[in-house]
Amino acid sequence: MAGKSFVHLHNHSQFSLLDGASKLEELVEQAARYDMPAVAVTDHGNLFGAIPFFEAATEKGIKPILGCETYVAPGPRTDRTPGGAGKKPYYHLLLLARDLQGYQNLMKLSTAGFLEGYYYRPRIDRDLLSRHAGGLIATSTCLGGEIPQLILAGRHADAERVACEYRELFGPENFFFEIQDQGIPEETSLNEVLVPMGRRLRIPLLATNDCHFLNRDDHFAHDILICIQTGKTVKDADRMRFTQEHYFKSSEEMRKAFKSLPDAVDNTLVVAERCNLTIPMGGNLLPHFQVPEGKTAEEYFREVTARGFEERLPAWKALESQGMLRVPMEEYRRRLESEIDMIVRMGFPGYFLIVWDFIKYARDRGIPVGPGRGSSAGSLVAYCLRITDVDPLRYDLLFERFLNPERITMPDIDIDFCMRGRGEVIDYVRDKYGRENVAQIITFATLGAKAVIRDAGRGLDIPYGDCDRIAKLVPAEPDMTIDKAIQTVPALRQTVEKEQRIRQLLDVSKRLEGLTRHASVHAAGVVISPRPIVEFSPLARTRDDEIVTQYAMDEIGSIGLLKMDFLGLKTLTLVHDCVACIKEDESIDIDIEALPLDDPGTYACFQAARTDGVFQFESSGMKDILRKLKPDRFEDLIALNALFRPGPIGSGMIDDYVERRHGRKAIEFIVPQMEAILGVTYGVIVYQEQVMQIASRLAGFTLGEADILRRAMGKKKKDVMAAQRDTFVKGCRLRDVGEKDARRIFDLMEHFAGYGFNKAHSTAYALIAYRTAWLKAHFPRHFMASLLTMEKDNTDNIVKYIAESRDMGIAVLPPHVNGSGIDFTVESEGIRFGLGAVKNVGEGAARMVVEARQRHGPFGSLADLCREVDLRTVNKRVLESLVKAGTLDGLGANRATVVAALDAAIETGQKAVRDRESGQVGLFGGIAAGASSPALPPFPEWPEKDRLLFEKETLGFYMTGHPFREYVARLEGLVTHTTIGLKEISRPRKVTLAGIVSALKRRKTRRGDPMAVFHLEDLEGAVEVIVFPETYSRHKSLLEDDAALMVNGNVEIAEDQRRVIAESFLPLDRAEEKVKEIVIAIPSTGLVDSAVGRIRDLLGGRPGPCPVYLEVTEPRSFRVTLRAGNALKISPSRDLTLALEDLLGKGAVRFR
Repeated sequence: MAGKSFVHLHNHSQFSLLDGASKLEELVEQAARYDMPAVAVTDHGNLFGAIPFFEAATEKGIKPILGCETYVAPGPRTDRTPGGAGKKPYYHLLLLARDLQGYQNLMKLSTAGFLEGYYYRPRIDRDLLSRHAGGLIATSTCLGGEIPQLILAGRHADAERVACEYRELFGPENFFFEIQDQGIPEETSLNEVLVPMGRRLRIPLLATNDCHFLNRDDHFAHDILICIQTGKTVKDADRMRFTQEHYFKSSEEMRKAFKSLPDAVDNTLVVAERCNLTIPMGGNLLPHFQVPEGKTAEEYFREVTARGFEERLPAWKALESQGMLRVPMEEYRRRLESEIDMIVRMGFPGYFLIVWDFIKYARDRGIPVGPGRGSSAGSLVAYCLRITDVDPLRYDLLFERFLNPERITMPDIDIDFCMRGRGEVIDYVRDKYGRENVAQIITFATLGAKAVIRDAGRGLDIPYGDCDRIAKLVPAEPDMTIDKAIQTVPALRQTVEKEQRIRQLLDVSKRLEGLTRHASVHAAGVVISPRPIVEFSPLARTRDDEIVTQYAMDEIGSIGLLKMDFLGLKTLTLVHDCVACIKEDESIDIDIEALPLDDPGTYACFQAARTDGVFQFESSGMKDILRKLKPDRFEDLIALNALFRPGPIGSGMIDDYVERRHGRKAIEFIVPQMEAILGVTYGVIVYQEQVMQIASRLAGFTLGEADILRRAMGKKKKDVMAAQRDTFVKGCRLRDVGEKDARRIFDLMEHFAGYGFNKAHSTAYALIAYRTAWLKAHFPRHFMASLLTMEKDNTDNIVKYIAESRDMGIAVLPPHVNGSGIDFTVESEGIRFGLGAVKNVGEGAARMVVEARQRHGPFGSLADLCREVDLRTVNKRVLESLVKAGTLDGLGANRATVVAALDAAIETGQKAVRDRESGQVGLFGGIAAGASSPALPPFPEWPEKDRLLFEKETLGFYMTGHPFREYVARLEGLVTHTTIGLKEISRPRKVTLAGIVSALKRRKTRRGDPMAVFHLEDLEGAVEVIVFPETYSRHKSLLEDDAALMVNGNVEIAEDQRRVIAESFLPLDRAEEKVKEIVIAIPSTGLVDSAVGRIRDLLGGRPGPCPVYLEVTEPRSFRVTLRAGNALKISPSRDLTLALEDLLGKGAVRFR
């Protein structure tokens, strides 16, 4: 074996971020292909990939060797003194774990590197190494190692000294001189010294290749990866480079490269033989929950659960007295005991107590908690402990979908918290279980299809516009790849075939696609450990200075640690804020958790699809389904939550459900026993729980066995399903279901299992949706104000929800420094725009303005405002945005004048502050006389177009006017409808509208063809316009936000909603092309020879076929319309229109 084989002990995977181009699975497969007995992963400074590497290697039958190429500080790790010209503040040192002790020491060293020694890289030092050397093998590593650096500097004696120190530190058998040959001249010089030095010092040699990519032909793609990392391009001469030899070579290639040093190659097998690490996996590493003295965790768990049951009991008894309790109380007690017994039997009382405790803390502190998430909403114990707020028996939810003895895994309870309170709950958990025992979890961003094209393009020095053009051709869909995009998008495929440079870009991008780009904090994941986390997972520090586990969510679960999702859900914050505003403004207390679920007004909201702002029900697709289904009960909302996903939509399940719901399609059950299970969903299998119930009630499966069947069906595990089919059929036959029917039922279950959704999760989220819709239906102003506040940093949503408010008849009042709060507020006339939502202002500056007004009283001028605020926060940029948004209107000057006076006002304000600080105040305590407001030199107001553009820039929409207004009069005869007029249409027909484009979204059809959706705004409202691919391809150059367009198309009708399917577009500046007649309005006072002559000259200069009508008016007296002679027929044009309006005034020209 020694004469043939070899083991790679120095390999950089994708987790050597933007440095290694080898994916873990591919690395292991390459080792297997070369028949190597083992392989190591030694990423730079981290153990990010340790667990997936172990799992991948073990599955392939290859011994995994875990290592790390660490960074060692030249002195103490805390010393951050720069290394000097061209000198890095660290050396490299390769470490390999021989055993569990070595692995634990690697975790401690890597953690300390991030948390204690980070300076450009996660650095350790000799002190740490001396304390954590046990179980490790070390090497002198590559050219960046301390010993190689000393040798290359000619300091051979120092190199020998350091080598002896490392040999002493790790032990003679655990320290090696690493020999490499990647074609770098310095390596040759180094080896000439290192080999004899090793013989002399009896330090064994170890042959390695510093592998950064898999195959020799990956070199160019890896070169681009290094460019991405360093911000360079291939054209930069002075940049980091690797040679073609840094690939994963075969055993034969390595033996050939080191044929003069066979012992160095053989030693790789010796090291591999000595490395025998098994990472403990599985188990339940639960933290200790402190229970009251004298009680066990089980006893206390039973006690608090029973107490919770008693607290829920009055509500159940009230329902029972009204005949509305779905199952008898005895069933509640039986179910509770059954769940408790199972939780105890599986060893999870402590787990439930941990979750109960921090949720109780949140509720006690007034932090909103969601009603449930995932399968935990199927647990009655969770309901009694107020972990969830969904009664599982009322909605036929199954505990075994959440937890069962046939599938022994850690329970998985994910919790939604209010966005603002999530951090406080995490801090509570840290304090309770120890800061060393609690951490957030890392997550890794990968180079996705679009991103890698842009990144690789920069490295290849391809103009950004070209890269962006190609990236935009890739559909923005989940799991999209470059190969998939080339297959499905004809334009992309044609570009690849025609343009060699783009072909090279995509070839490189495909090789880099999926590599790890950077690490960050998982949005929700938190781990709680029984002992310091570093004993189970190394820790890291992210770019945002957050301390996280080095292992991602799945890996944390694999090693048996308790991981939970603490999610921040802004809808909970919205509901909380809305309820608080209602109490403050109206003195009405609302118990949002006790709302009746049969409110007609709420269902009217759903039926009319007035669901903007309603949790999970506001997409256009969902609105379409709401109009068709017309939900009138809570179960409909549960079903819609489950059905509105790509699988059911694509399979026609939703249409089938709707038809059955309204009696237009017969509801059939293969056997009568299925009606009790599927009756609630009209014979359609919608939920995963229904698959389990069919298997249990018809075939005798335990619910635990049924859950295993459901999982197998969902994951298409054919071998498991084949065995389960026979068991199912046999079970059915024992229960009087014929074999033919049993097989049909199994096929039906198998078909729908892939689409079935977790009913427990759907129920909990339907409850959140119902609560938001109830608030919108009953307190619309408060709801919309709270919603706008929640979305104040998202301009698109602000525009959308202001339009929705106006559609609801709620006025949105302009922001003003003397009237607005920080957030959107409710007034008797409507909703007042909040200062914090004005772009470039921000919450801090808005708060300062409001507090100054409360302290000082209303502001009388710009200078008055500047004297009362801290101008470091409310700076010139903030003030300019406030003026452009109109918040200082009415304070004595127009917006142009106020902007021109900003510098002077700021100077006055700063002087006032200096005077206050120095005690220069007037006789009566006011500002000293020298600080009086200077008179503002007047400036002409901005043109309306500029004023409106500034409003849109700062507010996201037009507040005091509309750019469409200038077109209205002359377009009157060219359009068939306004947006409001569309509501009068009762059946589909062709229409012509005009307006301004907003909220433009470019999309792809399922086939990958480009299309667009936008809103067309006129003075009366807006309508959604759909541009399908054929029309889009002809007119895409016209489609831009703020474009003024005439749209021809067909109106579609869905209940009270209208939308237009566009067929053609025309810019309004070319509207004259559609004109058949032109009307010119002339006031009688303008009938002087000079004016008439000028009109005649303008018309005569543009002869054409279009007749002209002269409309002569005398206000409050007469109007006469005269047809001009044929000699004055014209060819309409934009220039002629502007010239006539310049002479006669805006609106003097109309088209017909």
